[in-house]
Amino acid sequence: MAEIRVGSFKKINTELISAAKTIAEKTGGNILVATVGDGIDQAIEEAKSYPVHKIFAVKDPVLARYSTQGYASALEAVIKEADPAVVLFGATAMGKDLSARVGARVDAALMTDCTEVDFEDGALKVKRPVYSGKVYANVVSTNEGVKMASVRPNIYPSSDKSGESAEVVEVSVSISEDQIGAVVKEIESTSAGKKDVTEAEIIVAGGRSLKSEENFKILEQLADTMGASVGASRAAVDAGYAPHSQQVGQTGKVVNPKLYIACGISGAIQHLVGMRTSKVIVAINKDANAPIFQHADYGIEGDLFEVVPLLTEEFKKMLGA
Repeated sequence: MAEIRVGSFKKINTELISAAKTIAEKTGGNILVATVGDGIDQAIEEAKSYPVHKIFAVKDPVLARYSTQGYASALEAVIKEADPAVVLFGATAMGKDLSARVGARVDAALMTDCTEVDFEDGALKVKRPVYSGKVYANVVSTNEGVKMASVRPNIYPSSDKSGESAEVVEVSVSISEDQIGAVVKEIESTSAGKKDVTEAEIIVAGGRSLKSEENFKILEQLADTMGASVGASRAAVDAGYAPHSQQVGQTGKVVNPKLYIACGISGAIQHLVGMRTSKVIVAINKDANAPIFQHADYGIEGDLFEVVPLLTEEFKKMLGA
């Protein structure tokens, strides 16, 4: 299931194609892509450049913006038309919402927030974190019908483009706004031009130690230099230093970047839930006993107000920014 935002083909889709490829290579099956929305021709053209066999498209002005019921009806129609063995979603806000509704409609086995997917002997096998990421569960679906899984962003590499052109199959769905319980009228971006923390490969995050919204600008300067996104702990968000859209943790967003720089974050379990699967974790804290150091790959014991500007200057030199 492809995610399309403002007509663009999101990065998570290319990762799902890579995940699907691992299954297709074992089963000899084809990779199919489902696209839903209005004004999605450009996204479909981009999808055609990847190693996929068919692209199923549901186009309707009613589906211009995401709605659970509208998109569920569209994807249900695609599943009946395509008859897939496995359906993959991104473990994003949209993917988690949509997969549950569609899974119930088509009586599918659904496994969520997966960090690994595989297919053997007719069974979908996945690995997923449980107990706030303290352990991993290996789950096997032996359901005879369609199997579904949502995959965490930044787990699989983006698929290479194949230069081929997949067949596009248009699927008709009869749906009206009256059939949709809630309709999104407008989407207002709070961080224009910047990646959401769930999609970012590098995140610079701050905690309550920043002391003010104004002080978060030093993190933004470092993030801009590195091409990163800015995250925040719940304490920082509750204090009004950063918007909730940047919150990482149990009551915020789960992220999986290549590099996570935690600035003035103590490392409470609620925050670790959201970022402990990061590939490399760097902690900056003047408290040598802060729990975050137990989970960091690299630690800097020092005042973030001194360390972060120094890092910014060094990265500027390295990157020629």
